[in-house]
Amino acid sequence: MAVIADDLLAQILTKLETLTVSQAALQAKLDALAAPGYSISSPSRALPITGSPSVPVPSSFSSASPPPLGLSPLSSSGNAFHAAAPHADSALAQLIGEDDAAKERERKLYPSRVILTTYPGQTGIHPVPLNWLAATAAERGPVVCSRQLASIKLRNAIGAHSGSYSIYRALAVAMGTLDAAHRPSFKDTEPPSSIQINPCPGWAKVMSFDPWGHLVPQVFAKEMEAGLDIRPSIAITKAHIKLSEIDDTARRGELQIDGKVVIESRPILNPDGTKSNLYPGVELAVSKAAVEPVWYLPGVAERFNISENLLRRALFEDTGGMYPELITRPDIKVFLPPIGNLTVYIFGNPAFVSDESKELTLRVHDECNGSDVFGSDICTCKPYLVFAIEECVRTAQRGGVGVVVYFRKEGRALGEVTKYLVYNLRKRGGDSADKYFRSTEVIAGVKDMRFQALMPDVLHWLGIRKIDNMVSMSDMKYDAIVGSGIPILKRYDIPEHLIPPDSRVEIDAKIAAGYFTSGKKITTEDLVKTVGRTWEETDH
Repeated sequence: MAVIADDLLAQILTKLETLTVSQAALQAKLDALAAPGYSISSPSRALPITGSPSVPVPSSFSSASPPPLGLSPLSSSGNAFHAAAPHADSALAQLIGEDDAAKERERKLYPSRVILTTYPGQTGIHPVPLNWLAATAAERGPVVCSRQLASIKLRNAIGAHSGSYSIYRALAVAMGTLDAAHRPSFKDTEPPSSIQINPCPGWAKVMSFDPWGHLVPQVFAKEMEAGLDIRPSIAITKAHIKLSEIDDTARRGELQIDGKVVIESRPILNPDGTKSNLYPGVELAVSKAAVEPVWYLPGVAERFNISENLLRRALFEDTGGMYPELITRPDIKVFLPPIGNLTVYIFGNPAFVSDESKELTLRVHDECNGSDVFGSDICTCKPYLVFAIEECVRTAQRGGVGVVVYFRKEGRALGEVTKYLVYNLRKRGGDSADKYFRSTEVIAGVKDMRFQALMPDVLHWLGIRKIDNMVSMSDMKYDAIVGSGIPILKRYDIPEHLIPPDSRVEIDAKIAAGYFTSGKKITTEDLVKTVGRTWEETDH
């Protein structure tokens, strides 16, 4: 009986192998018909999920699917509609015509079948080689994530450029305001010659973005000329910034106008065009870089001490299955997540950033729109940021360099909606420092999701090897930076006179939880005495 079963199984396997070969040949013919050099589609495949039986997952479906039951397909001219309902309302007929036009536009934009996912070893799949830890650009290879016709078979990355803004790009394509096949010209977009960020040993530690991202048009020019859609993920430029708080500091004579880092603003003019006696304030000369996220998944997983499989599954599940290839393409190791970017601001000579003989002052700041932009006084974010900028300027003026890194991690990466819900809870439940973190945990389930393990990557990309002054009280940021191999010689907490009264709740709670302070130590018994103002204390 066992012999018969074995023979039957062997026959089945032989039949399956024959069908696979036939399917591959048929698929190749379909690919040739669909579009030149394009088509990746496969029959249903079994997606192995740990601890579960294999589940068949269809990888593609036809956009020319039969209509729902009870409906007849319409011709592109809408004749079917008029034949079926000759007395239909003319407005409805117009809507049907518009619908046909939309369908025709969709067919032109996406002429082939919908591709839900791809698989390693699939017919026509040849990812561009990518060795993340290689020392040179040629050995490393470019990051290719485009799904355009010329690139989709060669992709070696999952996701899309521009982080969270990729969604707006999709909307622009759908609306017809952006050509899906648009290829940008990068002529004259390279970094200013005065700002050179070149390969250094620290780049081997960068796992959360592409360290070659600002050099893409130069180091991968041949690949781009050959037709690969490769995009920069970092841009570097020079600019001036102006803040009213910095104007006030300069007016008080606490910041020197040197004409290099601190520059007097253009005179204010009277209505008649004459020069006003009003103080024009100052501007700060900066070098700055915008950096988009590009994750090397094995490195990111290792940084958080979890398996790559677990990281992939969590990303897949908690984005609503947005990126199936996180599961089906274990051979692709790079993911461009739809999250916010970071911006680096350098005060002083950028070359000094990697020079250990120069004094360096650093502030790593996580976004707080309510305070940074609109001046909310429930937290210390803006006054601490302004204080750090002033310290960076002073460091540059005495021959060193200052660096501010601004991360888009609103509300401790919990988001602004969650943050405002927490504000409501705090103000209704008695806003005391002993309840500060608990209020967040009740709503978000966790008090902080910034997870600073990836944060030091930008410091290593800049070539920073030691930090003389760190303007931060955060124990998490300090531990992450020092743990990554960069020593910190001195830490600054925020001066008492810059702490708004209503933000005392936040500061005391953080100090009691382990944040750095050079002043009074806060005990858990002290926390209940620190209370913020209620809604009723302010006129609305």
